[in-house]
Amino acid sequence: MTTPTTWTEAGLPIRLAPGDRVGIVAGSGRLPINVAERLVAAGQAPFVVLIEGEAGADPALLACEHESLPLESFAELVPVMKRHRVTHIVLAGGIDRRPNWRAVRPTFALLRILPRAIAALAKGDDGLLRILVRGLESFGFKVVGAHEIIPDILAPKGVMTRAVPTDADRRDLDAALEAALAIGRLDIGQGAISIGGRVIALEGIEGTDCLLARVADMRDHGRLAGKKRGVLVKCAKPQQEKRADLPTIGPATVEGAHAAGLAGIGVEAGSSLVLDFGRMVERADELGLFVVGLPAGKPE
Repeated sequence: MTTPTTWTEAGLPIRLAPGDRVGIVAGSGRLPINVAERLVAAGQAPFVVLIEGEAGADPALLACEHESLPLESFAELVPVMKRHRVTHIVLAGGIDRRPNWRAVRPTFALLRILPRAIAALAKGDDGLLRILVRGLESFGFKVVGAHEIIPDILAPKGVMTRAVPTDADRRDLDAALEAALAIGRLDIGQGAISIGGRVIALEGIEGTDCLLARVADMRDHGRLAGKKRGVLVKCAKPQQEKRADLPTIGPATVEGAHAAGLAGIGVEAGSSLVLDFGRMVERADELGLFVVGLPAGKPE
């Protein structure tokens, strides 16, 4: 009997037996790149499905065995992964658009999960993600979270930067976290912005970057006159499918928060991802922003 190859970091192991292979469904952003790089560094040979119009042509992804797949052909994901002997699947990166349903070609795999997917659509994005994960598992794949490949990508608890939140900032963290949890329960979004103890903007389907741009635009047009500092808080939805779409921040989030005139960012420790941690902290320090990992359900 052959002993499985195992690597363990931060108490979050992933066990891969000989013959196991990880497939990465790559959307936009740095996350699929980070996952591919970690797997390769660990001696694995991941297979990458590049979602057309979402995944970038990064050398780390293109160096792996890969295929491109239009979003409208997502039902072909199962046979593609089977053909490349994939046993474990990681859903990594953003998908900013919805498929053109008129261009979707029916397949057996699609028809098998379609009734559940249609029902899940009424429950929002997280309901649909849960159906996608269960659908993939029904075909024999093991779906794992990106944080199970890269445990150190999870946000730590406490202040990560030189700047620290003031008492007023902590009141903003309280208010924004309460709002983020509320919209999370409704499966609307994962983030909220509070200035002066009052929530002034909520994340919707447009995502965090657009939320921050909207607040920056408010400042430019004088709608936040006299309102200084403020915070962005991101947290997992209470019903979050932990293996997909965890709240994520990175250097671009810091840039956006600075452009919006905010004093800092709070993220739920242990349930949020921090991309390019070193660069994120470095940029926050350069701009004078704080970044803090919040315990679940309440600010630090």
